[in-house]
Amino acid sequence: MSEGNSRRFSPGRSFLLLLGVFLGVSFLGYAFATLNNSGALTVTRSIAQRMGPLYDSSFRNFLKIFTNNVTVAFFMMISGLFFGLGPWLIMGFNGFVVGVVVRVVQSVRGFSMERILLGLIPHGVFEIPALALAGTAGIIWYREIVGGDGEAGKRFQKGAVKALKLFAASVLLLLVAAFVEAYITPRVAGLR
Repeated sequence: MSEGNSRRFSPGRSFLLLLGVFLGVSFLGYAFATLNNSGALTVTRSIAQRMGPLYDSSFRNFLKIFTNNVTVAFFMMISGLFFGLGPWLIMGFNGFVVGVVVRVVQSVRGFSMERILLGLIPHGVFEIPALALAGTAGIIWYREIVGGDGEAGKRFQKGAVKALKLFAASVLLLLVAAFVEAYITPRVAGLR
């Protein structure tokens, strides 16, 4: 393999690195919240206000979660068109927020780390990779536009087709994640 080929773009590597960014920055968010409790509470309250309350109906929660996550995934994909950088920033931001919220729930609500992980892992194993997949779709789209073959319009279309196929897979994973988060996670984590 030549030097040039070893540095070629790899969608799989981008996907794994996006997952790594999420995980790594979530630890930074946790550390931030540990060192800055008042700032962490402010961040958490802001997110809770933006999200609004959960419903008594699991189905309504499912729709709310699914709609929110598909919106985030769409922005992950579209943000890839901005020099391929947007997905990294959004994934990092989401990781940071998760880290902050984990620490706040642990310190304010007194939940054990085991209970918190039971509240995150069942749906997170679908949701986080789905978001990384949407981000990878956007990066692929951008890379096709700037480095693909043919005229600009054709490169844009070809990239869009590739991206939308991955985005569709992301949406399917998010459907599963929302179902798990609304119906299974609350029971597994003892939240209902």
